[in-house]
Amino acid sequence: MTKNVRVRFAPSPTGPLHIGGVRTALFNYLFAKKYNGTFILRIEDTDQNRYVPGAEKYIIDALNWCNIPFDEGPGKNETFGPYRQSERKHLYKAYAEELIASGNAYYAFDTAESLDSHRKDHESQGKTFIYNWHNRLKLNNSLSLSEATVKSKLDAGDDYVIRFKSPQDEVLHLKDIIRGDIKIDTNILDDKVLFKSDGMPTYHLANIVDDHLMEISHVIRGEEWLPSLALHQQLYTAFGWEAPQFAHLPLILKPTGKGKLSKRDGDKLGFPVFPLQWQDPKTQDISRGYREDGYFADAMINFLAFLGWNPGTEQEIFSLDELIGAFDLSRVNKSGARFDPDKIKWFNHHYMQEQSNETLAEAFKAEQPALANIDINYIALAVGLIKERANFVSDLWNLSHYFFQAPITYDEKAAKKAFKEETPKLLSELVTTINSINDNDYSAEQLQSTIKGWITSNEIGFGKVMMPLRLALVGALQGPDVFDIMYLIGKTETIKRIETMMHQLQ
Repeated sequence: MTKNVRVRFAPSPTGPLHIGGVRTALFNYLFAKKYNGTFILRIEDTDQNRYVPGAEKYIIDALNWCNIPFDEGPGKNETFGPYRQSERKHLYKAYAEELIASGNAYYAFDTAESLDSHRKDHESQGKTFIYNWHNRLKLNNSLSLSEATVKSKLDAGDDYVIRFKSPQDEVLHLKDIIRGDIKIDTNILDDKVLFKSDGMPTYHLANIVDDHLMEISHVIRGEEWLPSLALHQQLYTAFGWEAPQFAHLPLILKPTGKGKLSKRDGDKLGFPVFPLQWQDPKTQDISRGYREDGYFADAMINFLAFLGWNPGTEQEIFSLDELIGAFDLSRVNKSGARFDPDKIKWFNHHYMQEQSNETLAEAFKAEQPALANIDINYIALAVGLIKERANFVSDLWNLSHYFFQAPITYDEKAAKKAFKEETPKLLSELVTTINSINDNDYSAEQLQSTIKGWITSNEIGFGKVMMPLRLALVGALQGPDVFDIMYLIGKTETIKRIETMMHQLQ
């Protein structure tokens, strides 16, 4: 890359950041870091009617939790600031008027009622109303009115918008890094509004002006903006500016593969579509977040990277640094990427195993009141024995509760299977065998050697001893190695649990 790479993520603060937005931010971040570039956050809040308090903070918190923080943006390295479009609105009108002066835009005084009337008239004839070359000279604008009339309307303070003058009978040749060459017949384009009657620019004008002034080199955004590419390219040409390179990312699809992923899909199928929990400031409704549901940020980032991109190898587990090294826009797919809730759990399971026992123990203790007075080192030992069966920290209690609390009840089916007529006698002999082990020699290895030796020398079936032993310790026929459990809970607690079960079940 000969040009400095500067990319931007430009969300609107209209609510929580959707998982699709996180994927867009991630791809921008990876691209920037691969080429030692700059990742910029710009808040596109020109539509003040849809502004939601707290949304901007949520966006920043989400990026930070995902470990993809912006390099430049609100409150941070504001070299090209301000980075909120509402604080830049004084810039846009001059650029809109520059387009009028060059003949690339015009004032339009049409009322909403007159435009609605035109639409209905076209519909009655089976046509679609498009404000463009076909009819703009018949409408109420500075192309059809005299200069004197236009001046009088402006002087009188009449409401107006500024529209782009889309050319007639031309073919636009557009380039997209992901989709290749695109041809557009300008006759099908409408004359988009660039500047609104409320004194604010539309997304199209503000977006282009800001990208130019902030020296954006590459625009990496979602597929939903592909229809805007023709106008944006024309705006760059009209201003005489060099356009950035464009790359439009594929949609993230529902788990069924049909249609764009929405919050409703998450609610229906039981998974979040937001990185962090969100509470609607108006309704107080709470939407689930991946962080609060127990996902690791690394797992979510690894998962999102594969939604629309592949490295061209069989490797699936990538650290963030590895993703930066491997990422290439040429390997981003054109077709939509299906969201798979089970796959992100698979990633989370992997990153769960990567955590140290001590780290998981701290998180486990923090969320489980029953562990408040338990030594953290003991919790870490228990976690080490069962974490391979867990996808989330929240799974740990169900998998390990018996390390901290003796069984109160016993699984009914397991009891019928494990507890037979001869079981009490065998368990009594087992207690004697356990007691024969010197306290200084009490270990999982010594327990295994001694108990298996006793079973073998007395020609007892292993299942006749090991099943009721596990039931006594756990309350069910599940859990890690029995001898590890016996060692961790200790000799006294082991014998107590065996005797308690014998008393309750015989």
